[in-house]
Amino acid sequence: MDRLRQPALGILATLLVMVISLGFVSLFDWPTFSGWVAVLLMCTIPTTIVIGVVWGSDYPAFFTSRRQPLRGAMLVLIAMAVGVVVAAVHFFTVGGGISPPMPMLVQCIIVSVVITFWMTIMWGGWPFVLIPNKLIASLTVLAGCYAVNYFLFRIFFSYNFMRDAPIYRPELDPNGLFNAWNATTFAVTCLALMFLLLHFDLWPFTRTPSLMKQPVLGMVWTTVAVVLGAGLFAFGTSILGMAAPTFLVQVPIPFIFGSIIVLNMLSGSLFARYTQPLKGVFNLLAAAVIGKVLALLYGALASTVTGPVVSGAPTFDFEVWLASALLAVTFPFMAYYTDFFQMWPLKKEPAVDAKRTDGAQPPDPPS
Repeated sequence: MDRLRQPALGILATLLVMVISLGFVSLFDWPTFSGWVAVLLMCTIPTTIVIGVVWGSDYPAFFTSRRQPLRGAMLVLIAMAVGVVVAAVHFFTVGGGISPPMPMLVQCIIVSVVITFWMTIMWGGWPFVLIPNKLIASLTVLAGCYAVNYFLFRIFFSYNFMRDAPIYRPELDPNGLFNAWNATTFAVTCLALMFLLLHFDLWPFTRTPSLMKQPVLGMVWTTVAVVLGAGLFAFGTSILGMAAPTFLVQVPIPFIFGSIIVLNMLSGSLFARYTQPLKGVFNLLAAAVIGKVLALLYGALASTVTGPVVSGAPTFDFEVWLASALLAVTFPFMAYYTDFFQMWPLKKEPAVDAKRTDGAQPPDPPS
C-alpha cells in the first residue's frame, strides 16, 4: 500500500468514501436524512473549507503534531462542533425555531457553502487573511462568509411560490428578488464555473500577472463566474425549459462532484503531463463525465438506499435526495478524508519527530 500513487490512490479513496457515504445515508429514513442530517453535515462544510484553505496543513501545531487517525478525528470534531453552533444560530433565526428545518433554513445553509468557496478560493480569504494570527484570520473569514451569505439571502431569496403550502411561514420569507429555487440553483451554477477555471489553473488569468493579485483576482473571477453562470442557468431553465431543481442535479451538481474527484481526490493527476489550456479541457471533460456517471449511479441506488423518492414538482424529493447524497454527504466525507485524514491508511503518513514540541511544521508527505 505504501507504493500506491495517483491516480490509483485517488480512485481507491473515492470508491471507499462513496461506499461509506451511501452506507451512512442508508441509516436514515427520508424525512430525517433530508432534514437535520443533511443540514448538520452542510453546516460543517464551511469550517472544513476554511481549515483546509486558510489554516493549511501546518497549523495549528497542536493538531499537526498528532499522528493519524487522531489528527483527522480531532479536526472532524472541530468542524462538527462549529457546525452544531452554526445550525443552532440559523435554526433560531432563519429557521424560526421550527423543526424539521424549514426550506428557508436549508437553502440558506446550502448557499453558505457556495459563499465560503467564493470567499476562500476566488478571493483567497481577502481581506481577512491579512490578519497575522491564523486562528483569528480563519474565524473572521468564517464569520464573514456567514454574514455575506445572510445579507445575500435577505436580498435575493423569495418563498412566495410556497404561499399556498401548509408549511409556508410568511414571517420567515425574506421576500427577496427571486424565486428561492432559482436563486439557489443560480448560486450553485456559479460555483460550477469557479471549478471550471480551477481545471485550467486559472489560465488565461495567469498570463496577466496583475490579475493574479487580490482583490483584483477575486473581482475578475467572480465576474466571470457570475456572467457565465447566468448564461448557463438561463440556457437550461429558459431555453431548455428545465425546472430549476432538475437543472441543479442534472448540470452543475454532477460537474462540481466530478471536479472534486478530479482535482482533489485524484490531485489533478489524470492529465498532469499536459500544459494549459489542453490540460484544462481534458480535466473538465473528465469531471463532466465522471460526475454525470456517478450522479446516475447514485440516482439508481436512491430507492435501495433510502426508499422510494418521487421526482419532480411539487416537492422534488428525488432531486433533493441526489443533491444531498452527493454534496451534503459524500463531498464533506471526501474533504474529511483528504484534508483531515490525509488519505490514511491508504497513503503512508509522514514521519513526525515526537521530540519536537516547538510547533515546527512536520515534513511533507511523499508524493
